[in-house]
Amino acid sequence: MSDDERIIDPNDAVDFMIKSAERYAEAEADKVFMEEYRKTIKAELMKDAESDGHKTAAMQEREAYAHPRYKQHLKDLAEAVKLREAMRWKLIAAQARIEVWRSMEASNRKVERATL
Repeated sequence: MSDDERIIDPNDAVDFMIKSAERYAEAEADKVFMEEYRKTIKAELMKDAESDGHKTAAMQEREAYAHPRYKQHLKDLAEAVKLREAMRWKLIAAQARIEVWRSMEASNRKVERATL
């Protein structure tokens, strides 16, 4: 057997998917929360900017977007998306392993029938 023909155990892939489901759900929830909470932070910072004398919405928005709290939140959001995407692609890879196994099994059955 060559290196390319490693044994694939579909049960391992399914077990990984089951074990990872909750982590993926948490990662997705974190990402959605971070996306929505960004709006709250912006609103709070705009309100603070108004108190500081920035009268127009455009000025308040500019101050909110430039604020270190908002910038840090964007970095945290990027990290949440990164974690969620890593989990998603691991789950996709596990699904692909199952598909490869199915294909290999079908090929093996074909070869067995041809040699009978």
